Amino acid sequence: MSSSSSSPNVTSPPLSSPPSSVIVHPLVLLSVTDHYNRVARDTRKRVVGVLLGTMHKGAVDVVNSFAVPFEEDLKNPDVWFLDHNYLENMFAMFRKVTAKERIVGFYSSHPTIKPNDLKINSLLGRFCANPVFVTVDVRPNQSELPTNAYLAVDNLEEGEIKKSFKHLPSTVGAMEAEEVGVEHLLRDINDPTVSTVAGTVKQKTSSLASLASKLTGIRDYLLSNPNPNPAIIDSLQELFNLLPNLDNLHSALTLKTNDMHVSLYVASLVRAVLGLHDLVVNRVREGDEGEAGEEKKDDKAKAKEDKEEGKAKPA
Repeated sequence: MSSSSSSPNVTSPPLSSPPSSVIVHPLVLLSVTDHYNRVARDTRKRVVGVLLGTMHKGAVDVVNSFAVPFEEDLKNPDVWFLDHNYLENMFAMFRKVTAKERIVGFYSSHPTIKPNDLKINSLLGRFCANPVFVTVDVRPNQSELPTNAYLAVDNLEEGEIKKSFKHLPSTVGAMEAEEVGVEHLLRDINDPTVSTVAGTVKQKTSSLASLASKLTGIRDYLLSNPNPNPAIIDSLQELFNLLPNLDNLHSALTLKTNDMHVSLYVASLVRAVLGLHDLVVNRVREGDEGEAGEEKKDDKAKAKEDKEEGKAKPA
């Protein structure tokens, strides 16, 4: 359970309408990763914090965050603690620095939803009307997008209204200053000895692995649900309609490969011709310089002989 407070001294104005998408900035990802490495690294625990940002036209722009003391019993989900007094004090200090940023939700370092998340969401409802819940996968070996966003909505189940999380589209966006900072960080992370081709191949492999995992998830969902959600079926049908015609895939790949090989062949010919041209020019230049040097030697020898002959005649 969470500790109680008599009267919260800091609140955010309610959002006008439920958000429809979430944009997570790189600074938030770095803060969550740092929070996890400091508190719960190499353990089964997770970390929880508060998200700060703004909302414009249904899109929540998460630009900042801060950690909050959080503990939970792994065996008993009803036992948990979140220090919202600390939350209120931290948000009051953040407002002194950036007055435009408001509490828009909370984050968790666990990649999936846990039972206590709905209770944390109700607690954050005191600070904003529709808090978003963002899970950040801090594992370094993941090739997919590390964020998932959710919004708590009311559902009618067995004659009772219960809250459950609804998935929201989430992306990773950055401002120009953040892009520059990320590029500087990547200079220290990327291996300079790896060529551009190797990096491109690695990115393609990672993308294909992510696509394979998504297709596996779709297959498992369809096999485990005899009556799938019609909205999901419509989305899959739309996805299949957008796929290109693969009947002539072999000939198209062969044609594209031949075009690439022709370009490489022409480039090799041009390189060889330019090399031969430079070689001929150098040989001609060296030949001219050699002939000029021999002529100078002959002139010096003839001048020396004339000089010796001139000295010998008076004698």
